[in-house]
Amino acid sequence: MNQKILGISFASVLAFTIIGATSCNKKEAASAESQKTESAKSVSITNVSYDPTRELYANYNKLFAKHWKEKTGQDVEVTQSHGGSGKQALEVANGLEADVVTLALEYDVNAVQNAGLIEKGWVSEFPLDSSPYTSTIVFLVRKGNPKNILDWDDLIRKDVGVITPNPKTSGGACWNYLAAWAYGERKFGGDEEQVKEFIKQIYANVLVLDSGARGATNSFVQNKQGDVLLAWENEAFLSIADYPNDYEIVTPSLSILAQPSVAVVDEVVDRRGTRDVATEYLNYLYSEEAQRVAGQNFYRPSNQKVLAEFKDTFNLEINLVTINDFGGWDAAHEKHFSNGGLFDQIYTKK
Repeated sequence: MNQKILGISFASVLAFTIIGATSCNKKEAASAESQKTESAKSVSITNVSYDPTRELYANYNKLFAKHWKEKTGQDVEVTQSHGGSGKQALEVANGLEADVVTLALEYDVNAVQNAGLIEKGWVSEFPLDSSPYTSTIVFLVRKGNPKNILDWDDLIRKDVGVITPNPKTSGGACWNYLAAWAYGERKFGGDEEQVKEFIKQIYANVLVLDSGARGATNSFVQNKQGDVLLAWENEAFLSIADYPNDYEIVTPSLSILAQPSVAVVDEVVDRRGTRDVATEYLNYLYSEEAQRVAGQNFYRPSNQKVLAEFKDTFNLEINLVTINDFGGWDAAHEKHFSNGGLFDQIYTKK
């Protein structure tokens, strides 16, 4: 009896020792890689992001390279990857190497976490739930607003063609859908059947479901499809900056606070030895200099002092719901965007 107990105890201690040694070896290896990377003259990282952040990060990467050089003496090269947020998350989960992800919504970062690449607790790693800038959803219409599109009600009219991306692949499209749903809930006093019918009528008017927000913008702006684009606010402003005589923005009576999320991809940075530079890359997004770059690229700075500098750009009085009104992203995704969820029930492919 005593021998059996001693045997089990010894085996348990041995297993614990092996696990502990393995864990220590992994940490030591990651630390060694980090020291090797830090001593190099240059370092490279990859930022996997969503569709409309191309211009933002093209500008921010230059600012960060200057900051990192001054801080460490090291040159840094940042490689960008862009696409529909949900699709990008799936790509990273399936092997696309990313030191950091800067995606359209928390749920997409969670998908990377669920693949074992990001440690739990990433939401609290950076300020404001790891959301360094925000946006909202607006309507982009043609100059003069010839169809007189003023609010969500107008999107169900038979003479209106709507452009919005696919919420199965695009984070922005999820925000679009939820903003419309929130309006429907208020309009119909929470009667879900009436809200579903309202959303179904909107999507019956959708001419094409692109995989990402930039593709939807191109369909509306370049290909001249539809009468209204449901757009990230920053994407709408960029279209006006490029074509000031062709488009204008309509702010609906109710929209949603869109909170893009950022995270370090732990498994990748520890293997590549890039944790320090990747962490600083995301942390520096909260600096006043970077917040101004966000504002200049039509994202709403999370720093209220910097946001106030853009009061003439953004409508700061807009009425917004948040993802918390939907019970958080897990609940919202399960109800609306999962296979067989409400979107699948509502949308009929043309």
